[in-house]
Amino acid sequence: MESNRNPFAPGAGSPPPELVGRGEVLEQVRVLLGRVKNHRSEKSLLLHGLRGVGKTVLLNEIEHLAQENGYKTILVEASENKSLPALLAPQLRKLLFSLDRVAGAGNKAKIALAALKGFIGAIRINTGEIEFSLDTDPLVGVGDSGDLEIDLPDLLAAVAEAADERGIAVALLIDEIQYFSAKELSALIMAMHRMQQKSLPFVLVGAGLPILPGLAGESKSYAERLFSFPVIGALSGPDAMKALQDPVQREGIEFTQPALRSIVKKTQGYPYFIQEWGYQAWNLAKKSPIGESVIEEASRIVKKRLDENFFKVRFDRLTPREKTYLRAMAESGPGPIKTSSIADLLKVKVTSLGPVRASLIKKGMVYSPSFGDMAFTVPLFDEFMKRAIPNFMGSI
Repeated sequence: MESNRNPFAPGAGSPPPELVGRGEVLEQVRVLLGRVKNHRSEKSLLLHGLRGVGKTVLLNEIEHLAQENGYKTILVEASENKSLPALLAPQLRKLLFSLDRVAGAGNKAKIALAALKGFIGAIRINTGEIEFSLDTDPLVGVGDSGDLEIDLPDLLAAVAEAADERGIAVALLIDEIQYFSAKELSALIMAMHRMQQKSLPFVLVGAGLPILPGLAGESKSYAERLFSFPVIGALSGPDAMKALQDPVQREGIEFTQPALRSIVKKTQGYPYFIQEWGYQAWNLAKKSPIGESVIEEASRIVKKRLDENFFKVRFDRLTPREKTYLRAMAESGPGPIKTSSIADLLKVKVTSLGPVRASLIKKGMVYSPSFGDMAFTVPLFDEFMKRAIPNFMGSI
């Protein structure tokens, strides 16, 4: 039971020792990559789910699959303080230079680089720490209008045509896609619409919170016909047990069945928490098999670690009113919770909670699974809120 042999890997986007329960999504990806590479129409994917379900891990695995299928890949993570053009421009420059070096006839890579220069000048990207130049004249009339919804489709189409000329397909992978503005998301959807219309070898796989399908649908009514929206959820009981048992068995260790059932119950099948409980249980155990008493001891350590890290970084971004709102939600359980019930607990009118609710949705803390309902985007956050604010005061 040496710590350096511990197979579990808790962390943001850390690849687990056993990727289970995602076979259906990965098969969708394989079909998408194969069809688009052969210029056949197929819906791109927008994965969505709660925090801690392994969306980033999946994106990394999808990048590997795309590369194995001969794709050039671009993997970026959206954030609240960086625009879509600023994220894409340096990556597109790198991609186009690599295409320009590929042997073969044609000059569409140079044309796309000229379009990128015009795009950069028109959008006036403030790249901050990223500085780059393009030793080419801008391509007038392509991607240089200053309107992102016009320019991004033009630019990405030029990139896709350059790749197609080289017999190469491109996969754009974007994490935390819900952070893009409505205009940016609209431009991205319009660009993918252009790809499908022209049968260009360019796919998009994005990942975000459960609000993503709604954001896409509100942006463009045809988004549901352009994308598939796989839900990435908690693992089933058998898959969760496999994610725990298989890695330790490869090291000559095993969990007892009661221990496995205990972890599955405590983690509710969420992959990030499975890694945390598995990691601490291994470190605490003196010998194999790892029993239920070890899991109980590990639980105290895991909860403390989660409270000080995973949960706290989100809690610290909240205003006092937002904390009170979430504490009221926690009073009713993990959710979904009626907004009217939250208002009753806080002794206010539902309409008065609109601004704080909107702020929490923007921060990615809650979402609305159906009209009039609210739920946490972070699993087990209701239990954390009760620990962080043990006495619910019932006022906001």
